[in-house]
Amino acid sequence: MVRVFAIVTMMLSLVACSDATKDLAQPVEPLGDFTLGHAIVVAPNLQQLLVSRNATEDEWISTVDKAVEKRFRRFSGGRYYHLGISVEAYSLPPPIIPGKSALALRLTVWDDAANAKLNAETELIHVIQVFETRLKYTREEQMTRLADQAALQIEDWLREKMAEEDWFSTARSAPMIVAEPSPEAASVNAQ
Repeated sequence: MVRVFAIVTMMLSLVACSDATKDLAQPVEPLGDFTLGHAIVVAPNLQQLLVSRNATEDEWISTVDKAVEKRFRRFSGGRYYHLGISVEAYSLPPPIIPGKSALALRLTVWDDAANAKLNAETELIHVIQVFETRLKYTREEQMTRLADQAALQIEDWLREKMAEEDWFSTARSAPMIVAEPSPEAASVNAQ
């Protein structure tokens, strides 16, 4: 009985996370002072893995860029950050052929005001569709699902960094304003 419950719970959690854009219909939970400045997506080292349908660099750049823009343009914090994303590898198995759809990205986050990278080393984002039915999805739909899941994983990682390392903290990035007292205030304080 315990095994059945564990299996049912696992299956329900996998079904719940199968649609990476479901949360986009909900109210936006702020990401500190994050506002997306630029999202630069490139694919100079793109590799096709295993038995896969073909997809060009331009198709991946466009698909990932749309997913990132859709997810991150929702945030309206007080400071600009830029995302540098390199699409590294993919697998888009055709229907009936064994295999898993997969996408690998490298991510760099830039703080615009500080003109510096937040992460010293690029973060690797891996998306692997374990349970999928490729019979009902076209190649383009597979690509979109992978890109949407990657954008969600990027957001999850940014939230982890915000909690662990105080990224996007409004207190950290708020400009310090030191005001000189007005002549009237100085004379009142002198009395």
